[in-house]
Amino acid sequence: MPKTKITRTTAASPDVAAAAAQFLSPIVLDLMALTVNGKQAHWHVRGANFQAVHELLDTVVEHAQAYADLAAERVVALGLPIDSRVATVAAKTTLPALTPGFQQSDTVVREVIAQIDAALKTVRTAVDELDELDDEVPTVSPSVVPIESRSVALSSKVGPPIAMAVSSPAMSAVVRKTVRPRPAPKV
Repeated sequence: MPKTKITRTTAASPDVAAAAAQFLSPIVLDLMALTVNGKQAHWHVRGANFQAVHELLDTVVEHAQAYADLAAERVVALGLPIDSRVATVAAKTTLPALTPGFQQSDTVVREVIAQIDAALKTVRTAVDELDELDDEVPTVSPSVVPIESRSVALSSKVGPPIAMAVSSPAMSAVVRKTVRPRPAPKV
C-alpha cells in the first residue's frame, strides 16, 4: 500500500512550526469560544440598547471567526493539525463563562468585554513568545493588508476594548510573525 506523500507547506523547521502552533492554537480556541459566546449573547441581549449591542455582537462574532480561521489555517499550513471541536474549545478556552439566558445590554457588554480581554491576553502571550521565533520565521509580505487599520472607525463607535478585539494589532503581529510570503510568480 503506498504511503501518503506529505509536502511541507513552509520552509520553517519542524521545531519552529511546532513552537508557532503551540502559541497559535490557544488563540484559535479562545476566538472560537468568543465566536460561540458572542452569538449566544447576540441572541439573548435585552434592554434599551438592544439594537446597537445586537448588531455590534454580529461584528465581534464575524471578526473573531475570521481571525480564528486565519490562525487555524496558519497552523495547518505549518503542517500540523488543530483541534477546535466544540468540546475541545469548551475544555481549553481561557475565556470567562457567559451568563446563560436573557441578559440586559449592560451585562452583555460587560461580559463580552471580559471575554475579549481574556482572548487578547492569549494573543499578547503568543506575540511575546513568537518574538523569540522572529529570526527563524519570516514576516508577512507587503501584499497583506494591515488588520489594525479597521480599528480606527470601529473604536470611535464602540470604544477601545471591542475595537482591539475585532481589529487587534496584536493579532496582526502574530500573523506577521508566522505567515510566510508567497514567492512571486515566474514570468
